[in-house]
Amino acid sequence: MVFRSEEMCLAQLFLQSGSEYDCISELGELGLVEFRDLNPSVSSFQRRFVSEIKRCEEMERILGFLLREIQKAKIAVPQEDESPLAPPPRQVLEIMEQLQRLEMELSEVAKNKDKLQRNLLELTEYTHMLKITRTFIHSRCRHEALGPQYEEFPTMETDSATGSTGMQRLGAKLGFISGLIQRVKVEAFERMLWRVCKGYTILSYTEVDESLADLDTGEISKSVVFLISFWGDQIGHKVQKICDCYHCHLYPHPENDEERADVLDSLRTRIQDLNNVLHRTDDYLRQVLQKAAESAYTWVVQVKKMKAIYHILNLCSFDVTNKCLIAEVWCPVSDLANLRGALEKGSRKGDATVPSFVNRIPSSDTPPTLLRSNKFTTGFQSIVEAYGVGDYREVSPAPYTIITFPFLFAVMFGDLGHGVIMSLFALWMVLTEKNQKKKRSSNEIWMTFFHGRYIILMMGLFSIYTGLIYNDCFSKSLNIFGSGWSVKAMFTNQQWTNKTVQTNALLTLDPNVSGVFSGPYPFGIDPIWNLAVNRLSFLNSYKMKMSVIVGVIHMSFGVVLSVFNHLHFRQKFSVYLLFLPELLFLICLFGYLVFMILYKWLAFSARNSSQAPSILIHFINMFVMQGKDVTPLYPGQTGLQVFLLLIAVMCVPVLLLGKPLYLYWQQRGGKGLRRRRGYERVRRVSEDDGSITSIHEEDEEEGFDEVTSREAPKQFDFADVLLHQAIHTIEFCLGCISNTASYLRLWALSLAHAQLSEVLWAMVMRLGFKVTTKVGVVFLVPVFGLFAMLTVSILLVMEGLSAFLHALRLHWVEFQNKFYHGTGVKFLPFDFSQLPSVFEQDGLL
Repeated sequence: MVFRSEEMCLAQLFLQSGSEYDCISELGELGLVEFRDLNPSVSSFQRRFVSEIKRCEEMERILGFLLREIQKAKIAVPQEDESPLAPPPRQVLEIMEQLQRLEMELSEVAKNKDKLQRNLLELTEYTHMLKITRTFIHSRCRHEALGPQYEEFPTMETDSATGSTGMQRLGAKLGFISGLIQRVKVEAFERMLWRVCKGYTILSYTEVDESLADLDTGEISKSVVFLISFWGDQIGHKVQKICDCYHCHLYPHPENDEERADVLDSLRTRIQDLNNVLHRTDDYLRQVLQKAAESAYTWVVQVKKMKAIYHILNLCSFDVTNKCLIAEVWCPVSDLANLRGALEKGSRKGDATVPSFVNRIPSSDTPPTLLRSNKFTTGFQSIVEAYGVGDYREVSPAPYTIITFPFLFAVMFGDLGHGVIMSLFALWMVLTEKNQKKKRSSNEIWMTFFHGRYIILMMGLFSIYTGLIYNDCFSKSLNIFGSGWSVKAMFTNQQWTNKTVQTNALLTLDPNVSGVFSGPYPFGIDPIWNLAVNRLSFLNSYKMKMSVIVGVIHMSFGVVLSVFNHLHFRQKFSVYLLFLPELLFLICLFGYLVFMILYKWLAFSARNSSQAPSILIHFINMFVMQGKDVTPLYPGQTGLQVFLLLIAVMCVPVLLLGKPLYLYWQQRGGKGLRRRRGYERVRRVSEDDGSITSIHEEDEEEGFDEVTSREAPKQFDFADVLLHQAIHTIEFCLGCISNTASYLRLWALSLAHAQLSEVLWAMVMRLGFKVTTKVGVVFLVPVFGLFAMLTVSILLVMEGLSAFLHALRLHWVEFQNKFYHGTGVKFLPFDFSQLPSVFEQDGLL
């Protein structure tokens, strides 16, 4: 039933040993029941199926590694249209072996690939080092580049006559250290060398043209090739330690050009061989990953379902013989037949000798709340549940919200043009919803709009309707049927002359003159008001009174809905002691205000409108018992107002004391009767499950059921009940005033939207139309683009969001609090399709 939550029952499942896995699997596919934990005191690590869950988690770890490798290789994981079933227990070990074999193979290939890439990088660095250090040795202008601090170090150039360097002639042992260092470390490295080995080293360095990956971190960065010439072994050890501290990549330095050329040739050959091997390794790795990607989605779903099944099995308890597994579930009464069918199917799959079965059991616990919804009603149900999940079997506001929410939004957003744009956008989302679901966008803002596509569509359609009523389309009126006002009649009846027009800047049409006003516009507001100077004051009065009328009707409807809760929960006393006083209080005060508004519209015509009294003054005088000097709105007004006020005042003590006193009397006076009937109820429940309905029938007679017992606990506290009722009375009585005033936001936001639209038209589009030359057509294109952008961003998005939030508040605070408690617990069935996947959250699927 759409209007209240599904009827639920508590049931016991007796799952025979050997078929429990298949039975739970069938229930997970259907999503029928919510399981209760029968082992709350047992630690998670001490439950029966811990080892199976650990195995599933190990498989998830391997799958995560596999999916990350597939994502690195940029291979798409194909997803099946139909979700694969949970694997039977005998197939689990086979899947585990496949995954472990894949992990081992991929790990070995990845390890070998890393080694090859590291070797290739080292050879590439060595090649760059040899090419660049060759220029250092043969350069003759090195001393000028180094600066004066190295002047005492003799030249390294070879003497042509002796074949020895200058250092060797002095008897010194000259050494070289060469390698690569990161560009950011060069300055600190040079400073450290100078401080430690001052006068005994020569540092030459040049930046490598291309960026190289770091051997340790893998980050791409600029590197610098350096060559350090030093004198003596002691200095060489110091230089070696400094290079180690700065994580330099050192390579052996050839002694002459012939050796350098040989090394370069061998490096080229090895680099070419490594590239070939790496290319083949990549091809092999891609083949393995592509084959794994074909089964990855199936494995992920199977492991997810398998893990969920074992988690559910851990919630169950075993009987003393260990031959049967017992589970307790909440299940909708309408799905009991499907539940039995699922257990029979699971028993057949598990080849159990004894079939599993279900047994309904009585329970005093409050069942969870289940409200079935489809893709159209889900959005509106979400709006209601954002306030709170309804109590069990409580009247749901969702069906009425489907109409009232977009209508109240449209009252504030009434514009034909904006409504058409919003409807077209929502209609596009509705028509392409299958493609959008397949894309699985990660953009939260877009997904919010997409999930609320039917809400936006309804809001757009209702905005078109209210835009026609307001006769407002981008701040302009539509003259479809022709205006009911005529200026010609003012001249025909000699009210105006040419002199009148020339001497007066503003003129007023007199509806009392025959022919000026031929009758109301057939649908909506007459377009002539768009030209009138007093348009804003007219719309002010119209929209303000309309807001009060809509608000009082909406609140009264909320109060009326509360009677269905009282009748369903067999609380007849609440109908007389809560519903009637609340409705009378609201109708006698604010219903009377609506009556005065409508009466004034009907009773006063254009001829005697100047004599019409102020409704606000009459309403205030009603409370202060005055107004004899003010012209009455209708005959006998004072007596009726006093009568209505007395009824409203008398409703307050009934509302305040009625329910507490009745419950107190029932607690004291009807104790023996209730005991006898309570004994009969317990006895009948123990005999037959089906007697639950007859219990409610008995409760109808005595007016005391499960909800009453929840409100009036075993230890009845009159002061506590009185305090709660006093809070409710104060909240309702003051709320009637504040809530009615709160509906004036319909008037305020409607005017604000209309004025914003008018300002945007005047400041943007009108400027484009003022240019009358040929250039004006070209100029109109960017002007219209600016107008469209501002319309969408300000009027559609910002104003739409503002109207949406205000409509939300009117439903939560002003409407739902009249009958909706929203303190229930949502029914969360065990359903594989609702289970979140870790890999989807991490973006691996």
